Amino acid sequence: MTQLEHAKKGNITSEMKIVSQQEKVKEGDLIERIARGEVIIPKNLRRSNLSIVGIGKGLRTKINTNIGTSPDLADIKYEIEKLKIAEKVGTDTVMDLSTGGDLDKIRRTIIKETHLPLGTVPIYQAAVESIAEEGNITRMNPDKIFEVIERQAEDGVDFMTVHCGLTLSSLERLKKEGRIGDIVSRGGAFLTTWMVFNEREN
Repeated sequence: MTQLEHAKKGNITSEMKIVSQQEKVKEGDLIERIARGEVIIPKNLRRSNLSIVGIGKGLRTKINTNIGTSPDLADIKYEIEKLKIAEKVGTDTVMDLSTGGDLDKIRRTIIKETHLPLGTVPIYQAAVESIAEEGNITRMNPDKIFEVIERQAEDGVDFMTVHCGLTLSSLERLKKEGRIGDIVSRGGAFLTTWMVFNEREN
């Protein structure tokens, strides 16, 4: 069961106990916040060496560090170096935003090298693979994102950024608002391109 499922049943997990002690929050209050979706404890069941971190309402502000390769520089040793610096200065979580090189190998190496909760943005890998396989992100099969999410979860990724709120109607509103800046999210831009070209919902 997930932390959320446990919380909704009123169960206290070992992870919740750790967060309760770390944050000096009563266990009952923490369970209620998790059950309401106000607090999360990112932890993939496949990881055993993980530092437990609570994130959300009424808890300490957490620091996340983004690392990741690009098509121009896809050397895992630099990512591990960045990871170790981030750990040394006290980051709470880390995200692998790689878009260059062997993305599965890079992610798996980072997971092995860190005790911190690791996050990803699956649309990045889905886009990179779709461009390699289909020649263009607009040809991405909708199942690709789910396949990537499943693969990353099986590898041990603890949390993911997904762009569920992006809809055709929200894109229309953005057009009408006359924004000064365009979409600034890389993942959002990938999805927008696919949605507009295919005239399909996210």
